[in-house]
Amino acid sequence: MRKLGVVAALMLAVIMFSGFWSGESPNQLKNERIQLSHETLNMLYKYAPEAKDMVANSYGYATFANVGVNALFFSVEGGKGLAKVNSNGNITYMNMASGGVGLGLGIKDFRIVFLFETKKAFDFFVQHGWEANAQADAAAKIRGDGGALNAAITVAPGVRIYKLTENGLAIQATIQGTKYWADGDLN
Repeated sequence: MRKLGVVAALMLAVIMFSGFWSGESPNQLKNERIQLSHETLNMLYKYAPEAKDMVANSYGYATFANVGVNALFFSVEGGKGLAKVNSNGNITYMNMASGGVGLGLGIKDFRIVFLFETKKAFDFFVQHGWEANAQADAAAKIRGDGGALNAAITVAPGVRIYKLTENGLAIQATIQGTKYWADGDLN
């Protein structure tokens, strides 16, 4: 029964965060994701200036804007983003959704930046995009005030991840499965 609840929450997150009912044209949705990517990279450079060279020297990167909800024993996250090859500027528009079980309470708005050292790592992410992890997370940031502390275990050769808290308050300890996939409507 618990599994069914997580699957239902995951499906709801996919619909909510994919732009399914937004009424915007594909070009508007693409432009929105490009703008979110620029904002996310600027936020990263503000908090980790050394990341600017890492992004520029990587094979490619992916950026995502996400919202996570933790309600007692379940957590769900959804978001949208893009993956970009540095050498030729090719963009793949992507979605993400996550569901998990564990203790937690709160809503969190956050950004994720993936850096890919190699074409193989980048292609694997774009084509398969699956990440499963155990996560302990405490974040507090509201309207530019506060701070964030994030700890996540991610094992992927050639991949570095930055997770930035945009806005929100959350405390969680979850076992979570995350799926990243190419957006069939925008690619």
